[in-house]
Amino acid sequence: MRDVVITGTGLYQPPHQISNAELVEAFNAYVDRFNAEHAADIAAGRQEALSHSSVEFIEKASGIKNRYVMDKAGVLDPMRMYPRIPARADDQWSVMAEMAVDAAKKACEQAGRAASDIDAVYCAAANMQRAYPAMACEIQAALGAKGYGFDMNVACSSATFAIEQAVNAVRCGSAQCALVVNPEITSAHLEWRDRDCHFIFGDVCTAILIEPAESAVSTERWTVLGTQLATQYSNNIRNNFGFMNRCEDSNWTERDKTFRQEGRKVFKEVVPLAAAHIEAHLGKLGFAPQAVGRFWLHQANQGMNQFVIKKLVGADAGSAVAPIILDEWANTASAGSIIAFHEHRADLKSGDLGVICSFGAGYSIGSVIVRKQ
Repeated sequence: MRDVVITGTGLYQPPHQISNAELVEAFNAYVDRFNAEHAADIAAGRQEALSHSSVEFIEKASGIKNRYVMDKAGVLDPMRMYPRIPARADDQWSVMAEMAVDAAKKACEQAGRAASDIDAVYCAAANMQRAYPAMACEIQAALGAKGYGFDMNVACSSATFAIEQAVNAVRCGSAQCALVVNPEITSAHLEWRDRDCHFIFGDVCTAILIEPAESAVSTERWTVLGTQLATQYSNNIRNNFGFMNRCEDSNWTERDKTFRQEGRKVFKEVVPLAAAHIEAHLGKLGFAPQAVGRFWLHQANQGMNQFVIKKLVGADAGSAVAPIILDEWANTASAGSIIAFHEHRADLKSGDLGVICSFGAGYSIGSVIVRKQ
């Protein structure tokens, strides 16, 4: 089996950003309108009044201060509260494909590769823009890549799960240059009218290039020492939106069927699982957590990362050991740990160990242990 290396990463940043203050202003305007329209029901006890959000609440609950989005005006319109992204003709590249191509080209440039060198494309994200043709096939065509492509969805762990597939393909020789892209338009599946989650997500796309060490030309290489995946079914993070909704004769006046979670249960259950997963994976390879120079963790909540990193090495989330990017980017689903890796690895030296780890709905946990060459 061949040694496999990560040779490049790329990052697409959406054109708009929304601060907590802007988000709170729009949300509270929606709340005031809702409460006024349902005043009689609220007074009679038939309807619960909605509560205002605040910048302080958001930052204390999550550590998030900002998020990037594909559309800002629709999200901040109290009469709408979701992005406005126009449909495109079938002969145009999709929004997700455009995002992925941008990130992929940046990864190729970093790796010293042409897009035509790619012979496997894994499009891994929490939600796909459509069911078929596969987004990966469109991205492959838009790039001029060879070989094959397919889509994957393991919610917030999609990127690390796809990295394992790419690593295995390169290691066994079925691919020579594999691309993993994570186009996350999370703003389109967030319930912006729900105080408990209206601040969580942001949009982005990340890309990673994976090659055999023997043929890599990049001056920066990260040897993949091991990957490990785990799932344990839970209903505490859920998205019921899909093609069968129209068959259900649902009451569409109810809360929509996109993202919802039982946040406290998720925190209590996922965090210990993630810490134990990382420690066990390192142990299989003969390493203690203290030997790791950098942990690039899933970026959902600063408190979650704080618990994980404290349990592993006694460090603080946001320190050099476990950088935080969600204050700027918010929760970007599968892309969060990859953004952290993309932005916070340049200072590490040859021989340093690192762990990329995601955890989320499923429950799903994926870890990738790397060493800088």
